[in-house]
Amino acid sequence: QVQLVESGGGLVQAGGSLRLSCAASGRIFSINAMGWYRQAPGKQRELVARITSGSSTNYADSGKGRFTISRDNAKNTVYLQMNSLKPEDTGVYYCNADTTYYLGSSYFRSRDEFWGQGTQVTVSS
Repeated sequence: QVQLVESGGGLVQAGGSLRLSCAASGRIFSINAMGWYRQAPGKQRELVARITSGSSTNYADSGKGRFTISRDNAKNTVYLQMNSLKPEDTGVYYCNADTTYYLGSSYFRSRDEFWGQGTQVTVSS
């Protein structure tokens, strides 16, 4: 099917920056919207930013003006540039991709949402 692999998380001081990457692989026909979600300890997973195949974007209010989502369609990769990080940005960041893919070894297609395994972002005060 489709695999998503995130990278770029880590520990950073408040005010610092991180860039997350997420690469999709598999028998992909097309990737529609891609997004980043965050899950803080004891909280539900929430949308951070989302980008459509036409590069329209939307952001959670908490990240507006600080975060930038972008994608490279040729590489099936989505990025999240995070600047001016705050301790409340801490959490596990998950990549999501709404993907049309080929079934097995056939040319029949299906569409589903896939998730990465998550990457930890910790912002210290």
